[in-house]
Amino acid sequence: MPVSTPKRPRIAVLADSDTRWKWGALTADRIAPGPSMETAPREGAQVRPLLDGFLLRGRATPTPRQLEEVGVRADSLREVTAAEFLRAMAEESYDLLVLSLVGGGVQAMLHGLKHAWQDRTERPVVVTGYVGVVYEKLADGLLLRHGADLVLANSRQDADRFRAVYEGVGADASAVTEVALPFLGGAPYEGEHDPCTVVFAAQPSVPESRKDRTYLLNRLVQHARRHPEREVLLKLRSKPGEHTTHIEELPYQKLVQRLDPPANFRLVYGNMGEVLDRTDLLVTVSSTAALESLHRRIPTVVLTDLGIRESLGNHHFVGSGCLASWDQLDAGHRPVPDEEWVSRQGVAADGSYDSAFDAARERIAKLLDRPGGLPPLAPYYTPVTAPGYLPGILARHHLGPDGAPLPGAPAADKDPGPVRQIVRRAARGAYRHGVQRVAPVIRRMGEL
Repeated sequence: MPVSTPKRPRIAVLADSDTRWKWGALTADRIAPGPSMETAPREGAQVRPLLDGFLLRGRATPTPRQLEEVGVRADSLREVTAAEFLRAMAEESYDLLVLSLVGGGVQAMLHGLKHAWQDRTERPVVVTGYVGVVYEKLADGLLLRHGADLVLANSRQDADRFRAVYEGVGADASAVTEVALPFLGGAPYEGEHDPCTVVFAAQPSVPESRKDRTYLLNRLVQHARRHPEREVLLKLRSKPGEHTTHIEELPYQKLVQRLDPPANFRLVYGNMGEVLDRTDLLVTVSSTAALESLHRRIPTVVLTDLGIRESLGNHHFVGSGCLASWDQLDAGHRPVPDEEWVSRQGVAADGSYDSAFDAARERIAKLLDRPGGLPPLAPYYTPVTAPGYLPGILARHHLGPDGAPLPGAPAADKDPGPVRQIVRRAARGAYRHGVQRVAPVIRRMGEL
C-alpha cells in the first residue's frame, strides 16, 4: 500500500506593518504544528505547514522592498481590508491564525472573527502578542489582546506582568504563554572584526524631536571622525516615503544631508541579523535590536545621553548593565550585561533558546485535539464591560457592535477593480506625504 501523505497544516498571519509581518510570520514558524517551515520535509516526517499572509491595508502597509528586507517567505501574500480578511476566514479552513496587529486591530479582529465563526463547529487556534519590548500602554494593549487563545509573552518578566494585569481586572489569564522573540539567532560574537564596526540602530519615532535626532546623528558622526580606523554604520529601518510600525517624520537620511560625514560613516538598510554579523558594538536608544545583539553576546549600549525616560523606552533597560553615554563610549567604555537581567528578558544567551517555544507548541497541539472543537472567542471587552470604548474600536475597522461588517464597509462584498486599486495607492501616498511633509510644518507653525 502507498504511504499516506500527512495533512499539511495551514497557518494564516494577519499583519499591519513590516515589523509585525516579520514577528507574525516568524512566530508562526516557531509555534507551528509539525517541523519548522525552514526545514525541508524528510522521509516519514510531517510536511511543512502552508503559510498564507494577509497584510491589513493602512498607513503602514509594507512595500515590496520592505517585505524583501524582512526575508520571510509565504506561500501566498495579499493586501486586504478588515472585511476582506474576515470573509476569507469565514470561507477558508486554517489550523492556526496569528494576529500581528496593533492592540485595537487585534480587538476588532477578535470580535469580527467571533461573528464570522458563529455557525462553525471548528475554528483555528488564535494567537497574538507583541513585536518586541513592552514599555508603554501595558494595561491598554493587553486588554485589547485579551480573547485570543494564546497571548504570547516574549520573556518571563513579560509573562508575569501580563498575568498580573489580567488577574487584576478579573479576566482569564490562562492564555498568557511565555516564549521569546522569534527573530533571535545568528552566530555568537567571537571577537572584533577588521575593521571594527560600530552600528547605531535607529528607530522611527524615538526620539521624536529634530533637536534630539540631530544630536544623536552628530555624536555618531563625531565618533566616526575620532576613530577613522573604524567603520561606523547608521542602520535605518525604512527609506523616505515608507512607513513602519511607527511614523517617522524626520528621517535621518534628510538630517544627514546637512552634514559632511567622513568616509568611514555609511547609511545601511537590510536585514538586522545580517548587519549584526559584522557588528562589534551595537548602539541604540531602545531598539529591539539591542535584544538581538545581546542574544549573540555582541557588546551592546543603550544610550543615556537624552536621559533615562519612559518616553524613550530606555527605562526598560534599567538593571541591564548596558546603559552608557556617547562620552563614555568615546573614552573606550564597554558595558557588561547583567546575566540575570538578560535571562529574564527571554534573550536566552545561555543556549536555551531552542526550547523557548515548546510550551506554546504543546498548548496549540492540545487545543487542536480538543474534543468538540474550540469554544467561541471571548474577549474581555464587550458592549457590557466597555460600552464607551469598544464600539469606536470596532467602527475604525468598519465593524458593528456585534463584530459584523457594517454596510458599505470597504470591499466587504467584492474584490477591488483596477481603478479602485489605483485610487487606494494614490490615497496612501497622499497620506504619507501629509504625515511626513505637511504635518510637521503645521506643528512648527503652531509653536511660533
